Amino acid sequence: MSITLYNSTSYKISRLITKRYSTSFSLGIRMLHKKYHNPIYAIYGFVRCADEIVDSFPDSIQEDLLMKFIDDTHQAIQKKVSAHPVLHAFQEVVHQYSIEQDLIKAFFHSMQMDLIEKKHAEQSYSEYIYGSAEVVGLMCLNVFCENNRELYNQLLAPARSLGSAFQKINFLRDMKSDFQERGRTYFPGVEFENFSQTSKQQIEADIQKDLDDSLQGIRSLPSGSRLGVSVAYVYYCSLFRKIKSTSPAVILEERIRVPDSEKLFLLIKTWFRFQLNLI
Repeated sequence: MSITLYNSTSYKISRLITKRYSTSFSLGIRMLHKKYHNPIYAIYGFVRCADEIVDSFPDSIQEDLLMKFIDDTHQAIQKKVSAHPVLHAFQEVVHQYSIEQDLIKAFFHSMQMDLIEKKHAEQSYSEYIYGSAEVVGLMCLNVFCENNRELYNQLLAPARSLGSAFQKINFLRDMKSDFQERGRTYFPGVEFENFSQTSKQQIEADIQKDLDDSLQGIRSLPSGSRLGVSVAYVYYCSLFRKIKSTSPAVILEERIRVPDSEKLFLLIKTWFRFQLNLI
């Protein structure tokens, strides 16, 4: 019996996970060339499953479930098949686009850090951002470059900067829930109870540098991926502007959002700029 139906169903499950968890990334993915849709859905579904284990599942079973998920991932990649649909789709992408095992290892290292690290020093902060965000961008970059290692190496640094910027913006957006629900403070030297305007501005300057460093890389992406990544970039820049104009006190009390109507406007605006070769 053919496994074709199971393969397509596995990707559809990853697509459903993406759409249910992230409106912004779903919009960005829709702006990619169709050939990239399933691979990027598979990567997001994989990342989201691991993230939910360490963020949402009961504390008493998180470690056991994460270790099982890690083992199941390695088995899926080794055997080139899995009864876990998300892992089945992910292993196909790993093999098709030669995604490095070191990226997967670094990602799982950051997920394990979430179980033990509640406050970060500079080194652990950098390690965490690399594994939780930068490597996810590099997995996607593998897909966009379609095994062109020269192009991949050329775009590696800006892809890391983009992933880093997105994650740090998420940290600012989610400070309240990260601290109150999970007891985490990611920014080194920053105490939740004493989050000041000075600390906020220092973090924002760091984020702005990451965004600036990533921009030329976005412009150098293959045409089939440039619009989708640009949409995500523009959305995060809009969120970042809202965060910058919000006081530390409000950041600690509210989750800053970009309304869906504004996301749609940003998508249309970015599409027109892309058509005019302004991206």
